[in-house]
Amino acid sequence: MSVRLAASRSAFLTLALPGFLLALAGCAKETPKEPEVPAYVPEVVAIPAPPPGFEPVPEPPDNPSTPEKAALGRQLFFDKRLSVDRSRSCYSCHVNEHGLTDGLPVAVGAGEKKLTRSSPTLWNIGYHKEFYWDGRSPTMEKQAMAAWTGGNMGAKDHESEIVGKLNALPGYKAQFQKVFGTDVTADNMMKAITAYERTFFCGDTAFDKFQQGDQTALSDEAKRGWELFRTKAGCGTCHAGILLTDLQYHNVGAGMDAPEPDVGRKKVTNDEKDTGAFKTPTLRNITKTAPYFHNGSKATLDEAVDFVLGGGYPNKYLDTKNLKKVKLTKKERDDLLAFLKSLECQGMLVEPKLPE
Repeated sequence: MSVRLAASRSAFLTLALPGFLLALAGCAKETPKEPEVPAYVPEVVAIPAPPPGFEPVPEPPDNPSTPEKAALGRQLFFDKRLSVDRSRSCYSCHVNEHGLTDGLPVAVGAGEKKLTRSSPTLWNIGYHKEFYWDGRSPTMEKQAMAAWTGGNMGAKDHESEIVGKLNALPGYKAQFQKVFGTDVTADNMMKAITAYERTFFCGDTAFDKFQQGDQTALSDEAKRGWELFRTKAGCGTCHAGILLTDLQYHNVGAGMDAPEPDVGRKKVTNDEKDTGAFKTPTLRNITKTAPYFHNGSKATLDEAVDFVLGGGYPNKYLDTKNLKKVKLTKKERDDLLAFLKSLECQGMLVEPKLPE
């Protein structure tokens, strides 16, 4: 009996052990699977229609806007990985709270380096024909490239490195292939960013509603201020048209009291009469874009208004044709400020999720 049992057990082990070992081997091969990372899907950016009364935004033939391109541009606009030290993005100098400026007297760039002029607002930037305070850049794309490679983001001598890092991100690489048919390139980065910037419309202010026939959109003070703006105060001479800027260059004396004044437009044209001339800023969102002028020399809107009404700072190149001293009563001045407050934009930039 015991011999038969021993033999039976031996036979069982002989048959079962190889199967058991095979089962163990099979279990060893079944390692847990890594969870699949869902593909990055960018949020859609619709190309908005121009506000009532605005013409379509001009687009260069080699950079027509599409929703996909604008969506890509929005990500790049907010992405600090574009800067050499990953400390700032385009948005860092053009934030909602300050009317798409940065609230500083002069911009601060990569490495916390102070630059020489303030950050201008980007509202309705697609309608401008020249860029920067002195108009030295003839296209939005060239301006964006100069800001990226220059002091703002400090990418000069690091372009290939930054482009390579972006290209290593599947979310960016796939979008560039879809939008441009290439991997990430510096030129196409700028095309995408400017396609997004061309969607920055400000045409929904209380003043716009008033212009479209809503008589209740402005207070009585603002209505009187509008009348002063275009008559006695003479503001509409330079802050003209629907953009509230003539897009021209004028010397109003800002900064001309410095030991070595910024020559402004003269550096671009080499024309003596352009000394100290800077582009007329839009008055849209003017209540949010302090401090004022190219050098941020006036901290408040009250100070800026008083400076202009006082005829600016006397200097050899002052634009006395368009800028004259105007004496307003306190009530008139308050009415003028009430009108300027009616120019606040309602739009906001929305930060997207970025590719990882």
